[in-house]
Amino acid sequence: MSYPKISKDPHSMPVKPNLESYDQVRRSFSWQEAVSEVELSGLGDGKVNIAHQALDRHIGTPTEDRVALRFLSKEPGAAPEDITYHALWERANRFANALTSLGLKKGDRVYGLSGRTPDLYMALLGTLKAGCVFSPLFSAFGPEPIRARMEIGEATAIVTTSRLYRKKLAGWIQELPSLRYVLLFDELEDEPYRTKSLAPLLERCGTTFDTEPMQPEDMALLHFTSGTTGRPKGAVHVHEAVVAHMKTAAFALDLHPDDVYWCTADPGWVTGTSYGMIAPLCHGVTMIVDEAEFDAERWYGTLQDQGVTVWYTAPTAIRMLMKYGKELADRYDLSSLRFLASVGEPLNPEAVVWGLETLGLPFHDNWWQTETGGIMIANYASMDIKPGSMGRPMPGIEAAIAHRTDDGMTLIEAPNETGELVLKSGWPSMFRGYLHEEERYRKAFVGDWYFTGDLAFKDEDGYFWFVGRADDVIKSSGHLIGPFEVESVLLEHPAVAEAGVIGIPDDIGGEVVKAFVALKPNYEPGDALLKEIMGLARKRLGPAVAPKSLEFRESLPKTRSGKIMRRLLKARELGLPEGDTSTLEDSGR
Repeated sequence: MSYPKISKDPHSMPVKPNLESYDQVRRSFSWQEAVSEVELSGLGDGKVNIAHQALDRHIGTPTEDRVALRFLSKEPGAAPEDITYHALWERANRFANALTSLGLKKGDRVYGLSGRTPDLYMALLGTLKAGCVFSPLFSAFGPEPIRARMEIGEATAIVTTSRLYRKKLAGWIQELPSLRYVLLFDELEDEPYRTKSLAPLLERCGTTFDTEPMQPEDMALLHFTSGTTGRPKGAVHVHEAVVAHMKTAAFALDLHPDDVYWCTADPGWVTGTSYGMIAPLCHGVTMIVDEAEFDAERWYGTLQDQGVTVWYTAPTAIRMLMKYGKELADRYDLSSLRFLASVGEPLNPEAVVWGLETLGLPFHDNWWQTETGGIMIANYASMDIKPGSMGRPMPGIEAAIAHRTDDGMTLIEAPNETGELVLKSGWPSMFRGYLHEEERYRKAFVGDWYFTGDLAFKDEDGYFWFVGRADDVIKSSGHLIGPFEVESVLLEHPAVAEAGVIGIPDDIGGEVVKAFVALKPNYEPGDALLKEIMGLARKRLGPAVAPKSLEFRESLPKTRSGKIMRRLLKARELGLPEGDTSTLEDSGR
């Protein structure tokens, strides 16, 4: 079904939105002015450091006594641990002193392999304060994807736990020539190859540290993104990116200093770094850091008990909550919530509406990539929502729809015409390269325009709509079929929890649509249900677009960030190479 627009009245909101008038701010916004603001509050002489913006500038102000992190341990019965901005600043300073005492210097690369714990925040911020580069890793990675990323990035050090060291690193770490230290948050009975327990080292280090003044273009973060095939790509981000982190969090997440903010993203993913660590600290908010994995009752309890006001989560998590129905949500007092946002993959329109009907607030979808470093397109607190749309571009971001041509590109001016989503370069968090892969980086651009690899269209009101990855789009009998459109319809059926759609070869049509579906609890696969779901798809989409076949699965392969891996579904269906599966959450078989 087509969902009506959700109208907004900013004057009736309990908190005045940071972006009260979208059109007015877009007309007047300048990245140059935003950069100047940060430099004025920074380290002088045009220098900047992400850690200075996130921590140092709060010291000596009332913010230093505010809770920065409220840590919720996964251990049963454990009380929340509150860490103020001043206490986090001291911890980060100790870690920076520890790195320099070990001889690490500006530009050295420090990897973080850990779950969601305060130690990881200390390590990120201390690394940046020392002028080193931080690269986050998924704690669920196996040894091979960890090794590949550390080899590409020429890791100098890695911070982790003794459990993860034994399980993921011990068998090969001595073969990495660039590595000098394995720094352990806890202790081992002995200290194997190049390992050091941090606790005694930190104890000897002081709680003050002069943050390294960095050039705006100095590398700060190295984020890895998986390609369809081949080795992962290391996207280089610089210290000036903090300007975009701050502005986009204000505009797209509507963060205010008195917010209690919960970003559920894994810290090994770019969202968990940009908006789970850096941006909220820059805004002086209190962050919820939950060590445990998803559990519907725990999550609702956290929202209630911690008084969360702004919640940033993923479509997969929202759909999992939808499985449990309104009845579970109604058992909790969620009245503190004022803004809900989603990222990771396009948010199906029914999930936006479910939020409004169940939680009293719609989810605000936004779009960005590892390469963009920050949110590029969003639905804003003050702006009407068209369920299923990515929203409109950030102030300072020029987005368009284009086709590549033999001699360059052609911008598409007409509304509702599908092409590749492109962004005009120049925002501060734009990646500055793929490490050691200059040619791969150059191919992502035509002139000043970055080609995202996502197909989309822009409607007559300037809202952008996701169609699919360029290599996901299905070409059937002359039709271009976006899998997201088909998946959204399948999810309208009350039995469907997850849906993934691919194209499979067909002698007549070139490709036909095949769907894979995982069911909600209390539903069983069978011929009758299959016909019912297929009938809904044909009715809503028409025979040219609807799936020609459907297969039930217990679960679908997803990345740790929640994206359904359509290419993996296709590879397994057709017996093709699976490519890089290092970010795979589960087998989905």
